Amino acid sequence: MPSTSSQTVKLKSTLRLLIPRLRMAQKKDTTLSIAARREMATLLAQNREASARIRVENIIQTDITVEVMEMLELYAELLLARAGLLDGVKDGGAGDTGLEEASAAIIYAAPRLPREVKELSAVRAMLVERWGKEFGGRAAENRPPVGSGEGDAQQTGGLVPEKIVRKLKVETPSRQLVELYLEEIAKAYGVDWPKQREGEDDEVDNLNQEIDHEDQDTPDNDENNGGGGGGGQKEPPIPSTPKSKPNPENLGRAYNPEDLNRATPPREVGTARSPISVAPPGARTDNLRPKVRIPGDGDNNDSNAAKKQNQSQERKAAPGKGGVGSKNAGGRGGGGGGGAVGGKIPDVDELARRFQELKR
Repeated sequence: MPSTSSQTVKLKSTLRLLIPRLRMAQKKDTTLSIAARREMATLLAQNREASARIRVENIIQTDITVEVMEMLELYAELLLARAGLLDGVKDGGAGDTGLEEASAAIIYAAPRLPREVKELSAVRAMLVERWGKEFGGRAAENRPPVGSGEGDAQQTGGLVPEKIVRKLKVETPSRQLVELYLEEIAKAYGVDWPKQREGEDDEVDNLNQEIDHEDQDTPDNDENNGGGGGGGQKEPPIPSTPKSKPNPENLGRAYNPEDLNRATPPREVGTARSPISVAPPGARTDNLRPKVRIPGDGDNNDSNAAKKQNQSQERKAAPGKGGVGSKNAGGRGGGGGGGAVGGKIPDVDELARRFQELKR
């Protein structure tokens, strides 16, 4: 890979100084433009329209200069990023790298920029030295590139981008542009401009009064049209919900809970659908007709019957177990166990007797 030439190194270092200088110039001009806009608003508020129209041209020119410096900053960044490609450029053969357009824009704009930037002039001289005097002359005069005739020049234009040429063109701002600037400044700072004349205000008031009278006469005209022989029928009025007037005695008094309990709910409450819905399960090979079983429904009658049958069987088996236990207890106690009947709750004396037998 060939080494970078000393000219390219010097150009890159100058571009690194040019980019922040352009940014600082943009910020400074923007601050001055904001201050000038405040002065324009003051002039408009004082009805000094003639002076404001002349001074607003300086604001327009400052805004154009800021836009041009923004574009030159982008071209400088492009040259800095692709400066290594300049070593292989000879006689303007840069290909489609964008270096030719960026270099032509800087060469053309440096002497025409209203803002003086030293680094910009230095970069312009380096680019003319690198591209050659012929390319520098064509870019400075915005002539078409080498190899294009007069007809092609009218179609393609010169080397410099058209946007740069249009913004750096010295001409007086149009009246429409001046009006737009003044209107935007007045709107931003809350100034009543342009002020309406007294005759125009009277006309606007008269129009508003006529519209009000027409709105008042519209119901009468509709009734007359409906009663004629034209066959038109009057549309029925839209029913409105009557509004009950509040009782002044009840204002500021809390509601009684008993009144709320005595209130009857609407009839439609019981017929409302439940917000909870259960989707039935899908049919499977082991269960072709699945059903959703909810506790308390009629589908569970079989299970409830089985539970009742089990409970009855347990109750029948309980007395037998109690009798056997009582017989065993009576055999161990020496003949007193026959008094306890299975299935009955023993009394206090029976419990005391059993406790004494256990102690022995």
